[in-house]
Amino acid sequence: MAKQKQTVEFTGQDLVYYNALMKVRNDLSEQIRVCSDELLDCTNSEKRGVTTHMADSDSSRNEMGLQMLTENGNIITLIDDAIERLANGEYGICMDCGEPIPEPRLMARPYALFCIKCKSRHEEMMKNR
Repeated sequence: MAKQKQTVEFTGQDLVYYNALMKVRNDLSEQIRVCSDELLDCTNSEKRGVTTHMADSDSSRNEMGLQMLTENGNIITLIDDAIERLANGEYGICMDCGEPIPEPRLMARPYALFCIKCKSRHEEMMKNR
């Protein structure tokens, strides 16, 4: 059975967070659209027989474009998850320590999962692997 989405109207500070999340989401969606168009255009040029003298740089550019598409898609997923947490009253709580994530961090990165302390600890652990 499919999950039915409920429409939630945000007010007050929740509306501020929702608008911040949607702005980032819209910006990333536009970047994805532009990058996809560029990658498709490049692929279509190759199919039409347009020759390039810098095949390696085209390949690198395509690889970077695909990586950017993947990263932006991952962030959009984080944003959608954050909107769900906002609707459920669970937004802005660190997923590790359970403490509130400070507002300046949420405004800078509205889809943040961790407070600065826990995020730093995660990054340190990844660096030491």
